[in-house]
Amino acid sequence: MPGEIFITSMNTIFKEEVYKQKVQKYLVIGSILLMAGKFIAYYLTNSVGILTDAMESIVNVFAGFIGLYSLHISTKPKDSNHPFGHGKVELISASIEGLLIIFAGITIISEGIKRFFNPGIVEKLDIGIIIIILAGIINFFMGTYSIYIGKKYNSIALIAGGKHLQSDTYSTIGLTVGLIILWFTKIEWIDSILALIFGGIIVITGILILKKTITNLLDTADSKELNTLADILEKHRQNDWIDIHNLKMIKYGNLFYIDCDLTLPWYYSIRQGHKACSELEKIISNNYSSKVLLSVHSDSCDEKYCSYCNIPICPHRKAKFIFHQQFSLKDITKSDEDKNEKY
Repeated sequence: MPGEIFITSMNTIFKEEVYKQKVQKYLVIGSILLMAGKFIAYYLTNSVGILTDAMESIVNVFAGFIGLYSLHISTKPKDSNHPFGHGKVELISASIEGLLIIFAGITIISEGIKRFFNPGIVEKLDIGIIIIILAGIINFFMGTYSIYIGKKYNSIALIAGGKHLQSDTYSTIGLTVGLIILWFTKIEWIDSILALIFGGIIVITGILILKKTITNLLDTADSKELNTLADILEKHRQNDWIDIHNLKMIKYGNLFYIDCDLTLPWYYSIRQGHKACSELEKIISNNYSSKVLLSVHSDSCDEKYCSYCNIPICPHRKAKFIFHQQFSLKDITKSDEDKNEKY
């Protein structure tokens, strides 16, 4: 029954949201410990290159708390003021994280420029390098796990946080190479160059995250998800699904809200039409791990559909069957006006 499917879906989603919060808590704790370690390394070495890593760790911690708060808010059920729930708050947290990353990158570049003209004395680089390497390794595993959980449970906040942690690791690798060169050569301006390079990388990372979240906040159509849905509809197509069009798909948190028009035989009773719509809902929900809320508007067919209607024996057919029309991305997203213009 549709009602039972919906209740099961909501219970599953609630458990997943609680688990995502638990994962985010561990990530925040880990980020705090790593930040402390990096600032100890900076204190021991006075390296502005190491400061870049430490500054980004501050962003990791702030972003972690923002992400945790957003995951908490996103678990709230829909209400009269938020009919689609609170899932969009994850996008806001990811946007804030992007802005913080950009700010950290600009700060690091500024410090690098200052140190280039007024270099400081760098000491105990061997200890600093060891601390940075260990932090980079831990960051990588934390980021990988965050992305894995984020993709598994459709959480853009966890994915954004994980990518940030991984980008931190990649910059750490380059930073470590630079610090080793600095250690052996004792050329002080290398430290400033490292800050400029990795400050720039951090800024680019923030811009990419911000671009992704803005796209989702504007509900830009996700062609990848729509193509996946089109393939599902074609693979599980029923003969009485004469046509599907006017399909829209919006993601709120880990829920997909889908709206579409389903063309059915004009002679169907209300009960038969409801059964066909329920079957469509069941198939889509099963293939999206029951994270879908579907709204279907049923249309009645007419003579123009006869040429590609798949009903084998139709008592009211007005024209011969000519071809099978697939549920392609282009066709299922056509509006009623586009469909009428075609004919």
